[in-house]
Amino acid sequence: MIYRSKAPLRIGLAGGGTDVSPYCDLYGGAILNATVSLYAYANIEPLEENAIVLQALDRREEKRYEWASELPIDGELDLLKGVYNRIQRDYGIPLTGFRLSTFVDAPAGSGLGTSSTLVVAIIGAFAEMFRLPLGEYDMAHLAYSIERSDLKMAGGRQDQYAATFGGVNFMEFYGEDKVIVNPLRIKQQYLFELENNLLLYYTSTTRESAKIIEKQSSNVVNKQGKSIEAMHQLKQQAQMMKEALLKGRLHEIGEILDFGFRQKRQMAEGISNSLMEDIYDTARRAGATGGKISGAGGGGFMVFYCPDIAKYKVQDALKQFGGYCQPYRFTEHGLTTWSI
Repeated sequence: MIYRSKAPLRIGLAGGGTDVSPYCDLYGGAILNATVSLYAYANIEPLEENAIVLQALDRREEKRYEWASELPIDGELDLLKGVYNRIQRDYGIPLTGFRLSTFVDAPAGSGLGTSSTLVVAIIGAFAEMFRLPLGEYDMAHLAYSIERSDLKMAGGRQDQYAATFGGVNFMEFYGEDKVIVNPLRIKQQYLFELENNLLLYYTSTTRESAKIIEKQSSNVVNKQGKSIEAMHQLKQQAQMMKEALLKGRLHEIGEILDFGFRQKRQMAEGISNSLMEDIYDTARRAGATGGKISGAGGGGFMVFYCPDIAKYKVQDALKQFGGYCQPYRFTEHGLTTWSI
């Protein structure tokens, strides 16, 4: 028997960064995001030999261990090992040998929530294998706990919940790890139009999001007024985006994205850089009415709203930067698991 799972990556549309502690613990955060047809995959195949084989197929990495109830966290395939260690610790599964293989449709550090989505997918494969009694909130919180507590990785909360629930969601974040996921009932024609006009552009650069997020968190701890006020404005942006999508006021999307782009630059040093500013300005001159840096910033994907047929001119204008436009579709489903 082989146990499989897949979980969708996400595009953050508004409120990015307000899901990061300590901001959301002190003030409450709000995010609007949508999952897309790019995935993290996990496969578990039991082995007759007494070994644990870990493979990140997209990165061409493989590690082999003699079976143990805990694997070393040493910088090599730590996301895979972190999930295994936690499953063992919480559930005491008497595993024998197995092969865990993963693949992600986007590069690490690209701003689409790849790391957290991969953790969700791996948890899903183990849950399928052992029929673990985990609901959606349980699964997402476990993924968050593994990354932030066990592996000490800085980051927010939205990615784990987006990957688990799927669809277009307005998410609220509060202290004591309280999260409320509100699925949005957006008319299909509005979603079609948003999908048609929203351009996903990969800058061909990646970044280490943890460093940017640590600066952002430090700004809140140190009561940096400009940074905190920017986060307040981004939280308001999520409300603006929710209302525009629900009421079909899609002509406002670009302006709302542009408002968020200007605010996000104030949150922490390194979120934007000269390349991303040049790309943004070029897209605007070609017809985009607004856009954003996906994820923590510093590199990875950017998103642009291109009304009518402007996206074709924007695509052409961005060719000079050496990146590429990523095809995608919005997806309604979150984490999916099965066995064969």
